[in-house]
Amino acid sequence: MVAHHLLPEIARATPTPTPALTLRVRAKDTVADGVVSLTLERPDGTRLPDWTPGAHVDLVLADGTTRQYSLCGDRWDPYTYRVAVLRETAGRGGSAYVHDRLAVGDPVGVGGPHNHFPLAPADRYLFIAGGIGITPLLPMVHQAELMGIDWQLLYGGRTRASMAFRDHLTTAYGERVHLCPEDEYGLLDLDSWLSRPEPGTKVYCCGPAPLLAAVESACAAWPTYSLRTERFAAAAPAEPVRQTPFEVELRRTGRTITVPPDLSVLHAVRRAGVEVLSSCEQGTCGTCLVPVLTGTPDHRDAVLAEHERAAGDCLLPCVSRSRSDRLVLDL
Repeated sequence: MVAHHLLPEIARATPTPTPALTLRVRAKDTVADGVVSLTLERPDGTRLPDWTPGAHVDLVLADGTTRQYSLCGDRWDPYTYRVAVLRETAGRGGSAYVHDRLAVGDPVGVGGPHNHFPLAPADRYLFIAGGIGITPLLPMVHQAELMGIDWQLLYGGRTRASMAFRDHLTTAYGERVHLCPEDEYGLLDLDSWLSRPEPGTKVYCCGPAPLLAAVESACAAWPTYSLRTERFAAAAPAEPVRQTPFEVELRRTGRTITVPPDLSVLHAVRRAGVEVLSSCEQGTCGTCLVPVLTGTPDHRDAVLAEHERAAGDCLLPCVSRSRSDRLVLDL
């Protein structure tokens, strides 16, 4: 997932890696065509780490894959996490494993929670979801409702049957929810919702790349920081600033390694025997975020906001590199 336009009033999540938990699948339910939800708990039933709307976790599966999924359950339930997984026919195998092999009672590793898509204060919210992009917005809708803040949800999908949690949303929130299956209504009518900028309103959108591009275009005239988006695929990164090797010092480990042009910082660090939890390895999820103590990163991710990049105190080693001859990482 990729988060854009991080709002200045929201503090960045700490880049310190969170050790993986071992949880158990408490329930597995079909919530739409091609979508299953997993309810996870500790084997001993004790409390889980707290989280906030927009957060995600990394599922570390028994087949060796790590995949990132938004938390879409009740954040006030301290004993369970819920995620929803769309079967991706063109994916890398993680969703197929969850759908076909993961069963109730099975253990699953969990990293996080992390949050690069936080809900910022606003007078009003407009939530726009495309398909499985509804998942990070579910807790936001609930939070806005609890706070008594005006909000609307525009939710599109291929068909009504493919839209996860549609019945829950319409039953719980009534006319605030606007379901627009494409086979019934066509593409979302973004012009009617976004053609006029609304000061005080923040727009949160998650879904496929064409939807996000259309929303970004429609919001071009809106005030700065009005729009926050999260996506599941990375755009093509820019070319690295430098095409020559650079050194990376691992301060806590006491090692210095050389990173050649054809190797990522993440893989170079792993070759040095230091494990860093990662998921997408495309600069979209933020899971591998690490602190930078010295040096100037060459940010090539799609997660950090401009002011975070300017601070230069962290980087995503899966895609980002170095502008300086040497980086010192807190690893």
